Amino acid sequence: MFRQTKQRPNTPLLRVLMVCGLLLGLLGTAPAKSISLPSAGINRFVTIEVDYTIYEWWLLSWKTSDIVCQIYTEHESWPDDSEVLYYCGSSIQKQWTNTGACDQNITNPQDCKGLYLHKASVTPSTRTVEISLPSPEVFVSISNCNKESGQNNCTTLPYLRLQAVEPLPNEQIIQILGTVNGAGFSCPGSACDLPLSPTGMEGVQVEFWAESSYGDSSERYQAQIRVIPWGDFANPDQPATDKPSYYVDVLSSQWLGEGQSTCSEVWQSFLPVDGPPSWLKTPELAEELVSTNEYFLLAGLLIKQGLVDASSCPSGGLETNGAANACGMDTAQPVVDDWQNQFDSEILRVAEDTGVPAQLMKNIFSRESQFWPGIYEKVQEAGLGHLSDIGADGVLLWNPAFYSQFCPLILVDETCQRGFGNLDLAQQEMLRGALVQKVNAACPDCPVGIDLSQASFSISIFARSILANCEQVRQIVFNTTGRQPGQVAKYEDLWKFTLLNYNAGPGCLGNAMQRTINNGNSLTWDNITSNLEEGCRAGIAYVDDVSRMPQPEPGGIDDLLSTPKPGTYLPTPTLQPTPRPIIMTPTPGPTNTPGPTATPGPTATPGSIAYPGPTATTGPAPTGTPYP
Repeated sequence: MFRQTKQRPNTPLLRVLMVCGLLLGLLGTAPAKSISLPSAGINRFVTIEVDYTIYEWWLLSWKTSDIVCQIYTEHESWPDDSEVLYYCGSSIQKQWTNTGACDQNITNPQDCKGLYLHKASVTPSTRTVEISLPSPEVFVSISNCNKESGQNNCTTLPYLRLQAVEPLPNEQIIQILGTVNGAGFSCPGSACDLPLSPTGMEGVQVEFWAESSYGDSSERYQAQIRVIPWGDFANPDQPATDKPSYYVDVLSSQWLGEGQSTCSEVWQSFLPVDGPPSWLKTPELAEELVSTNEYFLLAGLLIKQGLVDASSCPSGGLETNGAANACGMDTAQPVVDDWQNQFDSEILRVAEDTGVPAQLMKNIFSRESQFWPGIYEKVQEAGLGHLSDIGADGVLLWNPAFYSQFCPLILVDETCQRGFGNLDLAQQEMLRGALVQKVNAACPDCPVGIDLSQASFSISIFARSILANCEQVRQIVFNTTGRQPGQVAKYEDLWKFTLLNYNAGPGCLGNAMQRTINNGNSLTWDNITSNLEEGCRAGIAYVDDVSRMPQPEPGGIDDLLSTPKPGTYLPTPTLQPTPRPIIMTPTPGPTNTPGPTATPGPTATPGSIAYPGPTATTGPAPTGTPYP
């Protein structure tokens, strides 16, 4: 039943007024926005038809001539054992494998034993294959800098240069778009120069991407830019006494300029304007890493290996614990000097390749192994940095780029693609053990029992382990604060957190960091150390030793921390590893791109070493020495 209602006038004028009113209302409630091209993200695919041939094979019984199994291959040669197993099962595969050649004296084929193979058909065919195409990319550099020779500052305000690359032929970049500190910009074509101005110590954030004639856009990238004027030239109250000078720093995975500390990028943390402290520097020349420290354990090992003749010293120059005595140390010092500096060139090369400070690596090697890269009996720590199974676990879990290179050397590609955290316990253990052995330079058949080429190779792997610890520190800070490390801690303190994480474990760092935040304190090294649990406090001395070990300036006062004297060392056969307790840290946080939401990473298999799983790779994959 319908109920009639009185209709209102519906004139054309009224309809026009209503439409205009609606449009005005919409315009008044929402600002107009520019609409970019529809984007398919970075997923580009094309499908093609591929010709191939199917070969059908029959396995038949000699006795009955019955078809036992049908096998299909895409190669002309006989099916291999894995193909027979796939199509026929293990029982028939075993029967086929055990079938020998038929005796040529047998006249009736039915008297032959086992199975025989027959090519039944050859069928040309086609299939559709989906191929991934490379996506456009945008890179960042600085232009119009007029940098002074030997300096890292600009004499004029520079430009931020964005350069987009379209890898597909017959396609081009239409425009580059983005925001600088929230303000939008767009540039036609594949290049864009953005004028920079002083930003303050925290810098400003830039987001940028490129749109292609293909109909999609690149990934959206981020950069943190800092421009700091330096000197009295900008003083409005006094005549300028200094030349204009601007320190410019860029943190971005797309950076094309001179090297930046990789961990600085991971943490989104700017280096100090006047440069990092001496223990976090990478010099230009290997000669600047030269040290002449006394290492009593190294001297003792060199004496025992016959490289130093200390027969004129009491007890042959050795203490009962294996370290050199005072006379042995004096006698061995020239050889100790040569030994501790023979790796400097490789340390510098790896530092330039990975961004891990060269002086930091040398200091850690000094503290961990005194530059003796063998593996100690009953202590499974190897290489110059004393990599352990626990350390190897961290590298494989927290440095996905390294894992993707190393894993296929040990396991098949299909297994490696599951990710380290998702492998079986036995597979994880196999990779950990293989990595430790890769850095083990002990060689009974080599002179002095050390393979020096393997020792040099261990430096590259050790640098990757430091990068993995940087990633883990980033995750722990984010889990604790919800912010990027560079927003809540200083650059030098973040390195100290990384050393503590490497030495004492992520549980020690994570728990101390949580207590510090709960107490309302900032994340400084002093506050973290005051909140460390008793079992973790040995890590303080470790960090202090490494960060207080700069090499002496030429002609300056040797202010090095003295190496422990004989009597404080344990004998080499029973040398104990540095304690690295494993305590579960908070749930993994975000990907490398800064953001407020934490995305969980891969879950470790129950029973494996309890590290939180990473979620992203920072920047491009390492391009160092390939793994043997």
